[in-house]
Amino acid sequence: MDNGDIETAEEGFAGRIGARQYRPVIANDRAVLEMSSIDSGSSSSDHQASLKKIKVGKQANMGDDTREGSLPIHEQANGASGESRLELFGFDSLVNILGLKSMTGEQIPAPSSPRDGDDVPITAGRPRPADLKLGTMMGVFVPCLQSILGIIYYIRFSWIVGMAGIGESLLLVSFCGLCTFLTGISLSAIATNGAMKGGGPYYLIGRALGPEVGVSIGLCFFLGNAVAGALYVLGAVETFLKAVPAAGIFRETIINVNVTSVERVESPSSHDLQIYGIVVTIVLCFIVFGGVKMINRVAPAFLIPVLFSLFCIFMGVFLARKDHPTIGLTGLSLETFKENWSPGYQNTNEAGVPDPEGSVYWNFNALVGLFFPAVTGIMAGSNRSGSLKDTQRSIPIGTLSATLTTTAMYIVSVFLFGALATRKKLLADRLLTATIAWPFPAIVYVGIILSTLGAALQSLTGAPRLLAAIANDDILPILNYFKVADGNEPYIATLFTAFVCIGCVVIGNLDLITPTVTMFFLLCYTGVNLSCFLLDLLDAPSWRPRWKFHHWSLSLLGASLCIVIMFLISWAFTIVSLALASLIYYYVSLKGKAGDWGDGFKSAYFQLALRSLRSLGANQVHPKNWYPIPLIFCRPWGKLPENVPCHPKLADFANCMKKKGRGMSIFFSILDGDYHECAEDAKTACKQLATYIDYKRCEGVAEIVVAPSMSEGFRGIVQTMGLGNLKPNIVVMRYPEIWRRENLTEIPATFVGIINDCIVANKAVVIVKGLDEWPNEYQRQYGSIDLYWIVRDGGLMLLLSQLLLTKESFESCKIQVFCIAEEDTDAEGLKADVKKFLYDLRMQAEVIVITMKSWDAQVEGGSQQDESMEAFTGAQQRIATYLAEMKAVAEKEGTPLRADGKPVVVNEQQVEKFLYTTLKLNSTILRYSRMAAVVLVSLPPPPVNHPAYFYMEYMDLLVENVQRLLIVRGYRKDVVTLFT
Repeated sequence: MDNGDIETAEEGFAGRIGARQYRPVIANDRAVLEMSSIDSGSSSSDHQASLKKIKVGKQANMGDDTREGSLPIHEQANGASGESRLELFGFDSLVNILGLKSMTGEQIPAPSSPRDGDDVPITAGRPRPADLKLGTMMGVFVPCLQSILGIIYYIRFSWIVGMAGIGESLLLVSFCGLCTFLTGISLSAIATNGAMKGGGPYYLIGRALGPEVGVSIGLCFFLGNAVAGALYVLGAVETFLKAVPAAGIFRETIINVNVTSVERVESPSSHDLQIYGIVVTIVLCFIVFGGVKMINRVAPAFLIPVLFSLFCIFMGVFLARKDHPTIGLTGLSLETFKENWSPGYQNTNEAGVPDPEGSVYWNFNALVGLFFPAVTGIMAGSNRSGSLKDTQRSIPIGTLSATLTTTAMYIVSVFLFGALATRKKLLADRLLTATIAWPFPAIVYVGIILSTLGAALQSLTGAPRLLAAIANDDILPILNYFKVADGNEPYIATLFTAFVCIGCVVIGNLDLITPTVTMFFLLCYTGVNLSCFLLDLLDAPSWRPRWKFHHWSLSLLGASLCIVIMFLISWAFTIVSLALASLIYYYVSLKGKAGDWGDGFKSAYFQLALRSLRSLGANQVHPKNWYPIPLIFCRPWGKLPENVPCHPKLADFANCMKKKGRGMSIFFSILDGDYHECAEDAKTACKQLATYIDYKRCEGVAEIVVAPSMSEGFRGIVQTMGLGNLKPNIVVMRYPEIWRRENLTEIPATFVGIINDCIVANKAVVIVKGLDEWPNEYQRQYGSIDLYWIVRDGGLMLLLSQLLLTKESFESCKIQVFCIAEEDTDAEGLKADVKKFLYDLRMQAEVIVITMKSWDAQVEGGSQQDESMEAFTGAQQRIATYLAEMKAVAEKEGTPLRADGKPVVVNEQQVEKFLYTTLKLNSTILRYSRMAAVVLVSLPPPPVNHPAYFYMEYMDLLVENVQRLLIVRGYRKDVVTLFT
């Protein structure tokens, strides 16, 4: 069967995906799909025509002369049907998800922000030719090896062995090596849990611990890399000046006084270090501006001298002879080994030369800070994740192999150096590696200079890209200057890095810079270990690293070692570095843009919430642990201005129901309509409501429900909102003061239905009258908080009054509790009982008892009687008119009395009694509490089988002329307790 070459358009390709088998073939950097038809309904000629080799990615250059065949008509039909079958599922086909459409040249929109498509690289349009990818050896192992084997080994390691002795040097190497090895394990686990983007450890830490922690540690790691560049530059310059003393502009001779002799030791001048260091840094910056490709091309030129110099050093160790010895070199000697086993800590000058009167005293802690930069560099492989063939395989193997290799080399070097030279020689000859090198020292000098310059070049290359990666995540607006487009060089970030590096070079003291580098690197390693610890401990479903050799205990041990090493080096540097990271964290929290990266803290909060919810159980909450969880009804009785999702004062009132802001509020509203039609409107409204809650600084969540009517929507919410004991326990809503003024006749039935639903669902109710006048946090109130405690409500009214006193706006008020006694003889006993009860509740309040006789007397006279009687008379007339209309309709239709679509029973004497009781309560409130800051009164339940219109008349009479009133109804649970 002959295969024709067809370059097809996208519609033909998409139509046959469901009906064909294919396998990708890579040839000449083009994606080629070989597809064989399995359509049993086509003829043999159709089979021959349908077996094609389809070249993808060259469609822009496709011409009519390249076509050797065309698709059969029935295949196009099948393709269309296949496409319609895919559309049935309502999602993108696998072709689009896996990026195959991008290979056909179809334009795919990129994510709108780095967070929307954070971990899914999408190629828009025609793909670019793939860059050369690196394997484990050249991509991870060699860069890590080159970064780890730096200046410290060449010019400080033998000095460290002489100062600490062989025993403590082994402990030092093992201690630091264990820290980096455990960090490498944590890095391997995180790096193999998904694709990595630019930024190296910043990317890993930020996605595991959140943007605040990621940016704070990432910026510290940037500073560490920039300072490390200065460290390497100074090391190269010092080596050069040691090798070529005549190149020094300034000469400096140090007198070394020992017990038996006085020696003159030439040391490089600090001014020479500064001048040459600045020049070298500027030259390296020009190389960095040439681009990362040029740097990668010259990387082997920096590696070969390092390996060759190491070979020369070890050859020199074994070829050192006693017949023509250099002073202090004994060759490999057991006696020298024994003499150098114990430590020999002593004073030195700032250049490290032994001096009994020197200002620097060395101990194990100080040597940790000096040596630790010699084991850093394990992040070099992760920084190149974009250039690796297989990130999840190369990073663990390459990083851990480089760590173990260098640690083993350090341990062997401790034994060799300790047995090779006397302690005096080890301390006096800072370049002992060059002295013993075979065949001549110049090889080591060249190796040291090239290796340190290569490491400095890597630092000056990696640090700007790290800063650019932080800036590209758009977390801190102040870093916007360092943003770069994909594929461009971070020139501005490079200039800033050079400025930091030159500033450190000006310091000119290698031993002063190394602790600073150590702190910043240790902070980064701590962040990596803590990230793996948190992710491993939470063990979320998305935590599936390919690297299996990890455990949260190892990561915790690694983080602990990092922190211990920081304090061992210098508690002052540790506090400064932690303070710097904390300040950056605080700044990011205040000024940074919010971003959800699915970090481990969010998972921890989720699991903690689940565990807390399970621990609460479904049992009744003890009164000592009771918190108000208000369900705040945002939908007003009427309309709010456009783009105002809630009454502005509802959040102020919700904050008044919390002690020190602790607690959760649920703001909800109801949209009338069909859910399928209003779902998008509900999402928009929910976002607006959530924004309003954040603006009012109220801890709460927003919920929007779509329902055919307000009553049905509320009934669904009051039954289903919340989980376990975290269900809302108080329903808060505004009193419908406008219902009669605007003739909203449907409000009474809805209002009564909501109250009845709350009673059935055992929810407390707080109705706010005078919400427009409710004070905010800056409006201080004076006077009293008056409680008309008529029925037992579980202590909710008393608790609300105490919560109001905790707010600045009400803290100057006092509480008055009004109680109703049926007989005068009961007044004193009731007052004493209430006082004792309030005392046991730790509440300061004045108790006032009103008897029924005095109640009746006050109704018969007084100005408040005139105001209340006018409202009372109006209510009587409106109820009589409404009742007459009901009777007329019932007589006309020959049915029982009905109101709001339901049969009702009207007892006119009972209606009159309810009106009179409400009148007496209203006149009492006006008499005693006209000047009160806020009044709390018990909410009477709607009478059974009474029209909702009648109940609204009772309530209107109760709240008449009261400026600010809370109508409260508790539920069948105590919210306060007498006992400790």
